[in-house]
Amino acid sequence: MYWDEKQECMPIEPLRRQQLANLQATVARCYERVPFYRRRMDEKGVKPQDVRSLDDLRLMPFISKHDLREGYPFGLFAVGLDEVVRIHSSSGTTGKPVVGATRATTSPSGRT
Repeated sequence: MYWDEKQECMPIEPLRRQQLANLQATVARCYERVPFYRRRMDEKGVKPQDVRSLDDLRLMPFISKHDLREGYPFGLFAVGLDEVVRIHSSSGTTGKPVVGATRATTSPSGRT
């Protein structure tokens, strides 16, 4: 049984093309919309158009828990709060809470 058979059983080459397109779109969105990511990528000398293969993921800057805390509460969001569906947060017992967000998606089968 599959959640989304078309996606889960995709041949490797179309899968890699889709993964690369998703990576490129994510990197471009973060660079354009989140000053933190733009600054970190600029510090490394990386631009979104430098991502030409899945191996280029290694060019992306790492972020730490400290970075997540510094961005509290919504400084690392790439969309406005009106587009956020769910917000997840740590308790913040060792400092500022860490906040993350998700967006609901619907598979072709209609499940979310």
